[in-house]
Amino acid sequence: MEIRPFSGLRYAVGDGDVGAFIAPPYDVLSQADKNALLAREARNIVGADLPHCPPADVGPDSAYAAAAATLNRWRADGVMARDEKPCLYAYQQSYAWAGKTYRRRTLIAAVKLEALGEGVWPHERTFPGALADRMKLNLATGMQLSPVFGFYEDGEGVAEAVFAAAGAPDAAGALDGVDSCLWAVSDADAITAARDALAGRDLFIADGHHRYTTALAYRDRLGPLRPDHPANFVMFVLAAMSDPGLIVLPAHRVLSGLRDFDLDRFAASAHHVMEFTRVRLGVDDIADADGFLRRHGEHAMAFAAGQDAYVGRLRDPAVMDRVAGDRPEAWRRLDVAILHRLLIDDYLADNKTNKMFIEYKADGRAALSAVKSEQADLAVFLQATPLDAVRDIALAGHVMPHKSTYFYPKPATGMVLYPLA
Repeated sequence: MEIRPFSGLRYAVGDGDVGAFIAPPYDVLSQADKNALLAREARNIVGADLPHCPPADVGPDSAYAAAAATLNRWRADGVMARDEKPCLYAYQQSYAWAGKTYRRRTLIAAVKLEALGEGVWPHERTFPGALADRMKLNLATGMQLSPVFGFYEDGEGVAEAVFAAAGAPDAAGALDGVDSCLWAVSDADAITAARDALAGRDLFIADGHHRYTTALAYRDRLGPLRPDHPANFVMFVLAAMSDPGLIVLPAHRVLSGLRDFDLDRFAASAHHVMEFTRVRLGVDDIADADGFLRRHGEHAMAFAAGQDAYVGRLRDPAVMDRVAGDRPEAWRRLDVAILHRLLIDDYLADNKTNKMFIEYKADGRAALSAVKSEQADLAVFLQATPLDAVRDIALAGHVMPHKSTYFYPKPATGMVLYPLA
């Protein structure tokens, strides 16, 4: 990869506390979430970054024009201001998960755009409606409002040169239990050290496939550009793969719209590929589903319907070789692949309807509540996808099943924006 500093647009808050102004990434928010953020602070970044909800499809032109007008008003009123010097941004997130505390130290930089699979590696598919939404927002605002999140191998300590050149944080704020701090670093030696250390490394997209693909299309739409034009680059939050604060949570599945589903019948029909054990599944168990399931062994997953629950464990991984032999081995060993390709495709075939719907929830308690209250037919709790698997499948040129990963915590939107001109 090739990185460079940029003069970002940031909230000009007197005391540097941006907690009320930042937001989760747009693609995890509902209209109710947006309303709550704006009720707390009318100048929250979500007012510009989520002009149309849901962002899985394109909205009316007026929504994107309103987002641009909002950003322009904030700049005119001094709510946001652009840094005078090009900077690399040292970005730290501190949080607790499953009884442990973590600190993730990353860099925010402009990364030169490359074709996917040529040094920048995806692991998810993109969808036309979501791409059209982000393109309209980029065109209207001339701004990349939320970063792509990526990780790179090795490089332990790459970010430290930038952090070492930082003084007091330029911005800080708490959001959903995560403390974020940002330093704008213009020190030439620190920037050069980071650029040199990252030069030529592979970069793996963790979150933001639609943002990256949109950046490629936006660049191409502008036609031939000078090499240093901002549209030849895209804003990334860059994490070292070895950072202990880079954790991946499972995305649990909640299925509704099944026909005549019975958990006992499902377990009986799939028993020759999965060993099922009936369990009592409570909120405390599933709050850290990954930890709970690891105690049951590799590929263990939990199935809950109503008040009943089983833990299932794949009897023989070779069954995936038979049903998905065209996929790389790392893909065939994914719990999400086992669930979708083997269990849902084959053993839920008779229960599927055209109204079947799958929700993806990182919060195991919410998933369990949905089936206990009979708002959904089946919840499936998974172990986290290993980070190595994300890398290996990407390098093999394949994509993972939809929502195979939930990188936590998400980088906050609004810490810094990337001007495209």
